[in-house]
Amino acid sequence: MDYKLKDKVVLINGATGGIGQAICKAFLREGAKLAMASTSQAKLDAFVPTLDAPPENIKTFVADATNEQDIKAWVDGAYEHFGHIDIVIPNAGYEGKYQEIQDCTIEDYMKVYNINVFGVMLLMKHAAPYLIKQGKGAIVTIASNGSYTTSPGMSAYCSSKHAVAGIAKSVALELGPKGIHCNYICPGGVETPMIHRIEKNTFGDTKTHEECEEIFGASYLDKRYCKPEEVADLALFLASEVSSHIMGSGIRLDGGMDALC
Repeated sequence: MDYKLKDKVVLINGATGGIGQAICKAFLREGAKLAMASTSQAKLDAFVPTLDAPPENIKTFVADATNEQDIKAWVDGAYEHFGHIDIVIPNAGYEGKYQEIQDCTIEDYMKVYNINVFGVMLLMKHAAPYLIKQGKGAIVTIASNGSYTTSPGMSAYCSSKHAVAGIAKSVALELGPKGIHCNYICPGGVETPMIHRIEKNTFGDTKTHEECEEIFGASYLDKRYCKPEEVADLALFLASEVSSHIMGSGIRLDGGMDALC
């Protein structure tokens, strides 16, 4: 299906992570132009040569999702470079530590919230004026099934993703009348380095990756983790005009868990 994304300018952070890489590749295949942000220029420099896309379709930025000056410089720089901004994908995320509530600290919570909550807010804040000026566009936030469910030892992460859902819904109400559709994607466990860290945080060295997927995947009807490419394909749909009447929705990629609620 042609999503008519050719020459659309897409902002995405966490671009060198597992889901981020899949999203970048998917949009480039559609002919979009990327303003990719990561906390590491070295990671960007290693990733870009693997992409099958014209060099003029890619611009890289080093930006910390928790630093407002970085975010503003990235958004402004993308606009100055490409001349417009069409799609915004807050993707950077952090799972935090496995901690039961009696062991949690404000400092550990804030490490999660600064990226997962305030990072999303800051990117939307600085991108919104460009989208409003244009009178159309899309925001696709990569949230989590933790926006709906919870997990022992992950209260910081799950509560942060509940907050992301609240932000996305509120922003959808604000920007929908201005021609911008805003939604959020809620995958369960995704086959990325993050899920490997979550496995390690939860089980230490007592389980193999395959054993962990069997345990975590037991909640999914197909008994497996989500693939990064499945998140990316949904992001294409939600970023396109095909989905422009979908606003403020959290789409769950959770292997059927939603049906059990």
